[in-house]
Amino acid sequence: MIMQWVAIFPLFFVSFVPFAFGEAFIENDQQYIGDDGAFHIVGEIRNDLKAPLNQISIHATLFDEHGKVIESKKTSSLINTIMPGMKGPFDLILTNHNAKKVKSYSLDLDYNVSPPKNQVIGITESKLSRDNFNNLMITGMVSNNGDITANMITVVATLYDKDGKVALVNTVNPEPDYLRAQDNAFFLVSIPDKIQTSKITEYSLVAESEEYAAVPEFPIGTIVLLIITLSAYIGITRFSGRLMINLISATNLK
Repeated sequence: MIMQWVAIFPLFFVSFVPFAFGEAFIENDQQYIGDDGAFHIVGEIRNDLKAPLNQISIHATLFDEHGKVIESKKTSSLINTIMPGMKGPFDLILTNHNAKKVKSYSLDLDYNVSPPKNQVIGITESKLSRDNFNNLMITGMVSNNGDITANMITVVATLYDKDGKVALVNTVNPEPDYLRAQDNAFFLVSIPDKIQTSKITEYSLVAESEEYAAVPEFPIGTIVLLIITLSAYIGITRFSGRLMINLISATNLK
């Protein structure tokens, strides 16, 4: 009998995986009761990692005046992909009978590290004004400086009070909600809550699509009722390599 020996050597594949150094955390958050009676917690997720974030969720535990848990609730970032160095706002809303019982809260943040997107969806101009019903509104133009059509365009407005905390957030999908390459569209973000709008001192705007991420946002110093023009620059961020997806959790207690 002839014996044949077959040596099997393991194969090792090496690929470049960027590490997500840094951290992501919640900041500028606060609670309020809107003029519609709903309870809100608004704030921002800051991405200080070296990689984009997606599948971002905020878990809130709500307490009464005695520190007893009333309810737990979950919401998501209004920006689907938060690029490194950028922020994404959120608005957690409670409309049931517990809304007026909440006195304090704690927040937990969950997210995935994600592959990058080109940053080519930008706001090229905007202005702040009030309509005939005294509702605050932001109008402007959003542009697609990418090479393909951008679908499901979303414009997100974050408004801040004098202390730099988030006072209000809102989103809008321009019509049509897609933009061909090198095209632009008009948008209008309505901010109907008159109680909170009286506290506004500045705002920022970002826009994104399914295919593309937002360019770095521009905080805009404002005085309510004045019309302000914003000039934005368009940048493209590209980097190669494969990202290892990790689920990370952070906690921010209030």
